[in-house]
Amino acid sequence: MKKLMMLSAISAIALSAGTAAQAEELAVVGSWSGLPLHKQYEAPFWNEKLPEISGGDLTAALTTHDQMGIAGGDVFRLLGQGVFDVGMTVADYAVSDSVALEALDVPLIATDADTARKAVDAARPMVDDIFEDVFNAKVLGIAPYPPQVVFCNAEISSLDDLKGKKVRASGRMTAKFLEALGAEGVNVGFGEVPGALQRGVVDCAITGAGSGYNSGWWEVSTHLLPLPLGGWDPVVTAINLDKWNSLSDEQKKTLEDGVKEYIETPAWDSAQTALENDIICLTGSGECPYGEAHSMTLVEATDADSAKAKEVLLSEVLPDWADRAGDDWAKRWSESVGAVTGVELTSK
Repeated sequence: MKKLMMLSAISAIALSAGTAAQAEELAVVGSWSGLPLHKQYEAPFWNEKLPEISGGDLTAALTTHDQMGIAGGDVFRLLGQGVFDVGMTVADYAVSDSVALEALDVPLIATDADTARKAVDAARPMVDDIFEDVFNAKVLGIAPYPPQVVFCNAEISSLDDLKGKKVRASGRMTAKFLEALGAEGVNVGFGEVPGALQRGVVDCAITGAGSGYNSGWWEVSTHLLPLPLGGWDPVVTAINLDKWNSLSDEQKKTLEDGVKEYIETPAWDSAQTALENDIICLTGSGECPYGEAHSMTLVEATDADSAKAKEVLLSEVLPDWADRAGDDWAKRWSESVGAVTGVELTSK
C-alpha cells in the first residue's frame, strides 16, 4: 500500500508538470525537508524566485524525497528515468551506481568551507560526466551540507577512541576511513539514527552538525568531535537530460544562473559560519542563534588527531578508491581535486 501511494504521488507530480497552461512547470524533488539547505535555499528558490526571475515562464511543483518516501539512493535513478524533472540529494547516496562519484566528497580533504568549495569546483567536470553517463542528467549546481562530524553516545577524548566502536558512516569513503581506524562502519538511514544511538545499535554517528541539531541527535548523544570525518556531503541539483534538451536557451540560462545564485552560492557562503554556530548550539559554548542551546561535550581535535587522519586518508582511503575506480578516474581526480588541495594520489 505504501509503495502504491508513493507511485501515485510521483505520478501526480509528473502529470502536473505537463498541464501548465502558460508556464513550463517542472516536477522537482528536493533534499531532506527538515534541514536548513532545503528550508533556507531550495524551497524559496523553486517556489518563489524561479517564477520571479523567469517572468512566469518557469514554475515548479516541489516536494522532497523524504516526504514522498523515496530512498535517497533512488532519487537520481528515478530522475534519469524521467519520473520527475529535477532532483536534489546527497551525492554519497548515489555512489552504489558510480564508484567514481565517491571522490566528490573525500573525508578530511577540506577542513574549511573555502577549501571544500575549491575541491567541489575542481571535481565539477568529473561530476558532470558521471551524471550524464550514469543518470541521464545535467548537473545544475552542487551545494554543501555543513561538514559531517561525529556524534557519540559514549565518552571519547580523541580520534583513537573510535577504535572498536560501531559508527554510522555517511558514505563509502567514510566507512573505509573508519575501518582503517579500527572502528566498525554501520549502515543506518539518517532518520533511524536517533533510535540506533539510543538502543546502542551504534555508539557514534556521522552527519552535519546542523543536521544533528535540527534532528535532535543531542538528545541521544553526549560527545561531539567536530572533525569532518564525513566530508561536506555535497548535495547535487540535477535535471533530467531529456527535459533539459527540451528547454529553450533562455530557460536553460535562467535555471543554471538561478540555482547558482539562490542555492549554490549562498549555501557555500554560509557553510563555515553555520558550522561555528552549530557547535555553539550543540555544546552551549555561547549564545545559540537558532534557539535553545544544548550541553554536549565538545572534543577538540588535536594535532595528533589531524596527523593520524591525514595518514589514514593518504595510505588507505584514497588508494582503495583509486584501485576500485580505475586509473583514468584516479588521474582525473589527481589533476583536479588533488591539485587544488595539495593531495598526491598513489595506488596501493
